[in-house]
Formats: sequence, structure tokens, C-alpha cells
Amino acid sequence: MAINRMFRTCPMTGLRVHESAEALIKANAVAAVVFLLLGGILALLVALTRWQAVHLLPPDWFYLVLTGHGLDMLVFWIIFFEIAVLYFASSILLGCRLAAPRLAWFAFFLMLAGGIINNYAVFRGDSSVMFTSYAPMGAHPTFYLGLILFAVGALIACFVFFGTLVVGKAEHTYNGSVPLVTFGAVTAAIIAVFTIATGAIILIPTFLWSVGLVDHIDSLMYRTVWWAFGHSSQQINVAAHVSVWYAVAAIVFGAKPMSEKVSRGAFLLYILFLQLASAHHLLADPGLTSNWKIFNTSYAMYLAVLASMVHGLTVPGSIEVAQRRKGYTKGLFEWLRKAPWGNPVFSGMFMSLLGFGFLGGISGVIMGTEQLNLIIHNTIYVPGHFHATVVIGTTLAFMAVTYFVIPAIFRREVSFPKIAQWQPYVFGIGMTMLAVFMMGAGTLGVPRRHWDITFAGNALGYEFPGTAHLMMGLMGIGGVIAVVGGAMYLLVVVHSVFLGRRIETPGFQRVRVVEGMAPIPVPQPAGAAPQAHGGAQAWGAPGTFALAMVFLVSFVLYYFINWKYLATVWPLK
Repeated sequence: MAINRMFRTCPMTGLRVHESAEALIKANAVAAVVFLLLGGILALLVALTRWQAVHLLPPDWFYLVLTGHGLDMLVFWIIFFEIAVLYFASSILLGCRLAAPRLAWFAFFLMLAGGIINNYAVFRGDSSVMFTSYAPMGAHPTFYLGLILFAVGALIACFVFFGTLVVGKAEHTYNGSVPLVTFGAVTAAIIAVFTIATGAIILIPTFLWSVGLVDHIDSLMYRTVWWAFGHSSQQINVAAHVSVWYAVAAIVFGAKPMSEKVSRGAFLLYILFLQLASAHHLLADPGLTSNWKIFNTSYAMYLAVLASMVHGLTVPGSIEVAQRRKGYTKGLFEWLRKAPWGNPVFSGMFMSLLGFGFLGGISGVIMGTEQLNLIIHNTIYVPGHFHATVVIGTTLAFMAVTYFVIPAIFRREVSFPKIAQWQPYVFGIGMTMLAVFMMGAGTLGVPRRHWDITFAGNALGYEFPGTAHLMMGLMGIGGVIAVVGGAMYLLVVVHSVFLGRRIETPGFQRVRVVEGMAPIPVPQPAGAAPQAHGGAQAWGAPGTFALAMVFLVSFVLYYFINWKYLATVWPLK
């Protein structure tokens, strides 16, 4: 039986692009950017309210805006973009047709409907339950319905991704193991299935509770199950943005992993242990045993930390090896100084790696230590941590790879190249300020969710030290700078996609494929299916090793400082 399929060959990469996959990547990426725009506007309002000197919004509007910001950024923007990454890492990198395009479109419209319905619930004014939506706080039924529809759509998209891997194997578009970037996407998709299933377990009964069909939702049970969904959804991001790191290293430098087996093993550790990090949100809950808390945070979680440290070593290490092969061999860091810092694809990725490792990684281990968690639990330190991981780590990596996707997938030139060149720096610096000063204020006890740190009008007021007010002000300034960086990204992306100069490329060619026979081989781009370097070459990255030592010293010092701080606020007498 013969079937017709539409492909084109990308002149930038040599990849064979399937028409349906390209259209779906575009649709999911555009939807992601729309939700990023909405979430960014809300982010500005949140920052200007938590900045105590401005204190823009009244409490009812603040909690409404905070709810919308959390969902639009942590769920809709990121997962729409991740679905685009899954389709790229399967159909495009493997050079095969996308499995079940009609089902993939159904998934997209289901996700879109879910995002719109959830935003409707938030902006109608009776669902200001924030991202966590803890029971017994109740939201309008459409709040939960929107999340359920979105989750079902994302689950279907994951199955389309898995189906595409099967298609590629059956039609012999790749041999042996999938490329490392695709393997990372498989990791993200597996974690996504776990996450979405967990969300269904808790959100469906909560939806039934909101319409009156269920009498009671136990708050401890809700928190425990919800965090298996709420935190694990961020672990999808980690696997996805690490895959982007490897992709960018291959795209920009032609770099290959120092040891592909080790990198794949690190991704496997993510699948087995990364979700356990959700326990750090529950360490102050009285209903869970200390044995459970200690095992999750002091033993098993460190295996996920090990995986991130492996990626943090092998990605810059592969870049260093590639640069040294090009002749940048003077000293420890000529390879880094001579890197293309004017290319936003690289600069955004590398700042993502540094921010995720030094800020998000170290603070995550601190939060995951049961004793240290006591001094920062439910303070503004917590959003400071996940702005370092999810925003500096994931969002900045996604922004960086967008500058490659625009010419490769949308076939448009990147508009305003100077703005694009500076955008990762503005966004990265602003978000670094926001995360650092949030964590600093949280260490001083500033609450995570309270609208007013002065507690004005309360019978039992509390006056934070002036340092806390200074840090909240600097946090607000950083937030404004980050929003400017986000606006620069949106300007470049929207203008490029809709008004940018079209890149003339060979059009789609209808290829007659006979089922059961292999198609004509398509040349793979450098790094699309990277092979491991030899053993001795793994020692060819002394600069990366030096950076790893700086990271280790920073971690040990910060870990000690927090234990010392715990001893001062909780003296034994």
C-alpha cells in the first residue's frame, strides 16, 4: 500500500522536515508565546506589588493576578513549548513522519481550550486560589475543568510523541538508539505521563467536589498528591531544558557529549528519582513521618542531584572539547572567552546552565534538607528557588533555542538582531536579581504568599528589618528588568514569525513511500545523533573541571552558612 507524505529538507541542518510536524510545532510554539505574554503582564503586576515601596495592587487583585501568573507561566507557557520540543525531537530529528497528526491537532485544541477555560475561571474573580489551589479553598468548577482538559491534551500529545518513535523505528529512519537529544525528550515525556496521571488522581475528585458531587477533600491528602503533580510538572521542564542544552551545544559548536552513556544514565536517574524532590514542599506537614521525609530528601533525592551535576559537567565540557579542537587552547578559559557570546542561541543557553546550577541547584538541595527547610519553608525563598530553576533554567533555555527555531522551522529571518543579541542578557540579569534577592529576603523570614510584609492593619503586626525591605525593593527592580527582557523576546519573536523576511527554501516535496520499505537516507546534521568521545578525551576539559570546583566550593560554603544560620535562630538551651 502506497501513501503520500510531505517532506522538505532544511538547508540549515540537512534535516528532513515533515509538513504535519512543522505545522504542529508552529502552533504549539505560538500558543506558548501567547501565554508567556499574558503571564509576563501579570508578572509585572506581582513584582510591583511585592515591591513594598510601590505596593501596586489591593489584596483581592493581587491574589487573582498571582493565581493567573503562576498557571500561565508554570503550566501553559512551558508545557505548550515542551510539546513543540517533543515533536521536534521525534519527527524532525529522526527524519520521519509524525504519528497521528489529526490526534495531535485534537490534543492541541484540547490544551488550548483548557488554558482559555482556566484563565476565564481566574479572571471571573472567584478562583483566586493560587497555583497550588489547596483544599479546602475552593475555586469555580471551570478552574479545575480547564486544568483537566489541558492535562488530557498534553497526555495525548505525549502518546503521539511515543508513537512517532515507533514510526521512525518501523520505517528505518534511524538505527540503534535514538539521538541523545531525543532520549532527553523521552525522559521528559515519561515524567510527563507520571505527572499528568497524578494530576488526574487529585484534580478530578476536586472538580467533583467543586460541583457538589463529593462531600469532602482531605487537605493533607490533597497536598501530598498535588505536589506529586505540581512539583513533578517542573521536573518535565528540567529534562526538557537539559535536552535543549545538548541540542544547542551540537547546533552551535558541533559538540558531542563527553560520554554519551554517562549522559543517558543521568537522564535515567531523572526518571527514577527526580519526582521525589516534591517532598521538600511537605517537610513541615505534621501528617507525614520523619522516615518518609528523610528518605526522600536526604537519600533518594541526591541521585537526581547527581544527574543534574553530570549534565552540568558534560554540556560545557563537550563545548570546551569542541572549542579546543578549533585551536582555543590557551589557558583554562580561552575556549569560553572566544565562544560566540553575541549569538543569543549560545548566550541564552549558557546563562540558563549557570543560573540553573549555581542558583537553582544549590538552593534546591538546601530546601530539600529537612532541618534547613524549617527556616525557609513557606517564605519567599521558595519562589526565589523556582524562579532560578524554572525561569532562568527552563524559560531562558527555551528563549535561546527559539532563535534557532525561527529560521529552521518558521523559515523567517530573526528580526531586530541587536535586540535579539541583548535580550538573553537583560532577561537573565533581571531574573538573577529577582531570584537572589527573593532568596535573601526569604532567609530573613519574608512570607511567601502574604500581600503586605508590613502586616498593616493586623492586630499582631511584625516589623521586618530594613535589610528585608531593601532586598524586596531590589527584587522588584530585578523583576522589572526581567519583564523588559521578556518584552524584547516577544517583540523579536512576534515580528519575526508574522512580519519577518521569509527565507526561501526548497518547498515540500510529495514523496511516495511504500510501507515496509526504507525511505531515501537523509543526511543528519552535526550533532543530531552524537556519538561519545573516546575515554581519554573526557579529560580534555580542564576549564570545565575548574568551574565544577568553583561550584563545589560555593555549595559547601552556602550549605555551611545555612546550618550556621539555623543554629542562631533555633538555639539549644
